[in-house]
Amino acid sequence: MKVAIFSESPADEAAVRRLVDGVLGAPTSVQDLPRLRARGWGGLAGSLVMVVKDLHYQTDADALAVVADANHKPLHKDSHEPHENSDCRLCKLRALIERAQSELSPVPGRVPLRTAVGIAAPALEAWYLCGKKSVSEALWASGLESSREPYTKKQLKLWAYETERPSLERERERA
Repeated sequence: MKVAIFSESPADEAAVRRLVDGVLGAPTSVQDLPRLRARGWGGLAGSLVMVVKDLHYQTDADALAVVADANHKPLHKDSHEPHENSDCRLCKLRALIERAQSELSPVPGRVPLRTAVGIAAPALEAWYLCGKKSVSEALWASGLESSREPYTKKQLKLWAYETERPSLERERERA
């Protein structure tokens, strides 16, 4: 299966690749993305429609996995109507993907691109620390509601990388 990974950084994409391979139970082949993207949330959200269209028309990719950090934005709830909460990053990314897919024309011999979206709360480093520290989405959500963070993104980086400012190489190694 040929899978494109789109995230906020190359280190995040390396980690998500391993996660996708684990979930699917087999190594996936890499589908490169267009080079016209910036990094961070703004670059991810701003480029997602173009990425979906490029993958549909210009590649033979089977799927796209998109992962972003929640940061301090509201976490998704099952009670959200589709895209009800415009601050919810999961809703926002799903809406962008749906918009892009609604604008696509069929390509003979191709099935629609499969997509998966994940939001790490508050950051992908929390996923790395699962079972190793007192880090969880439930704890983060409780902290958001009470306006008292149980930990900071800097603490997560320190716990995950043993430094608050890891190099890209260190991030990839730990991922």
